[in-house]
Amino acid sequence: MAVEALRTYQIEREIATYLKKELDLLYGASWHVIVGKSFGSHVTHEQGYFAYFYIGEMAFLVFKS
Repeated sequence: MAVEALRTYQIEREIATYLKKELDLLYGASWHVIVGKSFGSHVTHEQGYFAYFYIGEMAFLVFKS
């Protein structure tokens, strides 16, 4: 899903929006998605619903709350 977003969109906000909508449809609300090359974060999430990963230089922070 993240690879498809990177192939389809160039703007980080659009990548995040695409992923959030897809996750909400597949797994129910409320997903939060942060995409970028440099950011800090401090989040509260549901246990077992958190991912932080890179594809190339792009970082993805995905969590459900």
